[in-house]
Amino acid sequence: MICSLAKPLIVTMGDPGGIGPEIVVKSWTQLRGSGPVFAVIAQPGQLSGTMGLNSDDIAVIDDAGKALTCFHHKIPVIALPEDLDKATAVMVSIKQAVKLCLDGQARGLVTAPISKKFLYDAGFKHPGHTEFLGELTQDTPMEMSRGPVMMLYGGGMRVALVTVHMPLHKVRPAITKQLVMHHASVLNDSLRCDFGINMPRIAMAGLNPHAGESGSLGREEIEYINPAAEQLRAGGVQITDAQPADTLFHAEARREYDAVLAMYHDQGLIPVKTLDFHGGVNITLGLPIIRTSPDHGTACNIAGQGVARADSMIAAIRTARQLADNRIHNHCE
Repeated sequence: MICSLAKPLIVTMGDPGGIGPEIVVKSWTQLRGSGPVFAVIAQPGQLSGTMGLNSDDIAVIDDAGKALTCFHHKIPVIALPEDLDKATAVMVSIKQAVKLCLDGQARGLVTAPISKKFLYDAGFKHPGHTEFLGELTQDTPMEMSRGPVMMLYGGGMRVALVTVHMPLHKVRPAITKQLVMHHASVLNDSLRCDFGINMPRIAMAGLNPHAGESGSLGREEIEYINPAAEQLRAGGVQITDAQPADTLFHAEARREYDAVLAMYHDQGLIPVKTLDFHGGVNITLGLPIIRTSPDHGTACNIAGQGVARADSMIAAIRTARQLADNRIHNHCE
């Protein structure tokens, strides 16, 4: 069993030079009285001293389940060796967290932000967390293992992306009918299993201004996107043809759908972050495990100053618990 109501969440602390340690400690401080319960994978020395935390406030555990008994008075930490360099510690923590989820010792994964630049310098070959998690779980023979697909969740909106961390000049060649169909299908399944929406309604954004305006501003909608939507509808997915992105996100339009499938990163993320900049959550769909993350970066410019807001991290932890509960309730493990 991948998710269990009797298991804690697992949190990775992300880049130790960023605000990860601070928002993890702030999240525990706020949630320790009510949960969700989580254990942190980290080098204990990274946490000690953060926001006044001392060694007596840390419970080093060798079993994730022990977090259930100590969470209310100590932050549970599954310790990484202190002599690991920063990049190696980050990558090892993610791998270990995924294994704990796949082995059934944790009900979901919440990742603090990572700085990709120093990871690239250490040989990291993925555009980000999303793609790395997809590789780590790709051989899992489970119904939900079809991702990864990135979704931003906040401000009452769910927006999934067809392309993610990609320069704009590469977006157009990357978009194919097959890619659109795959991401829409993963989104549809996740809305049913992870969000408990029985008959999801998906609005699809066009790639071009005015969704191509009948081909006068681009033919991608005619040649790739709308044919994908037509085939999806024939298979029972409630999805629109390509819609002008500039009219998809106002309050009246949002009442007509449960999620948007956007074509590229900024098209989808700007509306969500405008509506809920501090509380948005990044969710990876189509994995055999639950994974959420804050929707912001490492914010190294304010690290160690005690001013970082933990809203998004707390929202990510609470969302992970809810998605795990929903997946069990809807028999989608």
